[in-house]
Amino acid sequence: MGILDIKDKVIIITGGYGVLGSSMAKHLVESGAKVAILGRNEAKAKDFAAQLSATNAIGIKADVLDKENLENVKTQLLEKWQKIDVLINAAGGNMPGATLSPSESLFDISLDDFQKVTDLNLMGTVIPSLVFGKQMTEQNGGSIINVSSVAVAQALTRVVGYSASKAAMENFTRWMAVDMAHKFGDKIRVNAIAPGFFLADQNRKLLTNENGSLTDRGETIIKSTPMKRFGNSEELNGAVQLLASNASKFMTGTVIHVDGGFGAFSGV
Repeated sequence: MGILDIKDKVIIITGGYGVLGSSMAKHLVESGAKVAILGRNEAKAKDFAAQLSATNAIGIKADVLDKENLENVKTQLLEKWQKIDVLINAAGGNMPGATLSPSESLFDISLDDFQKVTDLNLMGTVIPSLVFGKQMTEQNGGSIINVSSVAVAQALTRVVGYSASKAAMENFTRWMAVDMAHKFGDKIRVNAIAPGFFLADQNRKLLTNENGSLTDRGETIIKSTPMKRFGNSEELNGAVQLLASNASKFMTGTVIHVDGGFGAFSGV
């Protein structure tokens, strides 16, 4: 059994039928893991799980902002698979009112949408981490993988709500990593991946025109990405498998950037 092996690990993915989460789920099932697809749309979660595997995938309706609901999900998964090895917090996103148009300033922000984005990206990571992380302390082992963003390290114009909430979530990743190691030893790890620009429903209109050409913002991003392209969803799977496997057993509080060099480039 290789150091990157994840066969028979029980892995939860919130937002598991989204663009990035679904790619992770497919890869993990193909690698022998048992994967629980969590999402608010029960039909989508179950249909996608059925496409992946009749035995090693399950779709469950879940709300990452509802602790009681997640406790029930935990009970259901423990009854089925007896343990929880990995939690991937892939649920997240943005809201139109928390994104500024080129003609707007910060004072035009919708505080209601800003709050919703903060709840989804921050609390939608905190609550599942507490629920399923508690189980990891009881079984003395586990890995939590959060999904951050290149929007954390530097100011990206327009996406103020998304940037601020992901920055808070990344700080929570480090905080929880330290606390878990101090209180529960070295068997529980908390890390994150920070994707660069991957085309998805939430950013497609910002980056591409209806005819598929790049918007001005899309062109600026490509010019600032040394690899000169957007990422493909499957290009996150290597970092995810690393953090889910024993290959990362001395890694905690780490953020792995998968961004084509965007975060390393000064623009000059």
